[in-house]
Amino acid sequence: MANAPELLHGTLDTLILKTLAGGRRHGYGIARAIEEATEGIVEIEDGSLYPALYRLERKTWLEAEWGTSELGRRAKFYRLTPRGRKQL
Repeated sequence: MANAPELLHGTLDTLILKTLAGGRRHGYGIARAIEEATEGIVEIEDGSLYPALYRLERKTWLEAEWGTSELGRRAKFYRLTPRGRKQL
């Protein structure tokens, strides 16, 4: 059986990948989408989200690019790669 941190990483990774299956999003949008999908049961803190996004980017499951958010601010947008889609 996996230890707790590995299990939590795997769960968070899956939630992120499933969220991005619907299209690209910035970090805040990913966290809010997960919160909405779980009806507030799962709240993703920045201290967990951004290391997970970085980890998934290193695995080449995600790609990131800078863009402009809905509020006109600079934001990093993430999207699934074909390798990331295979993980689903």
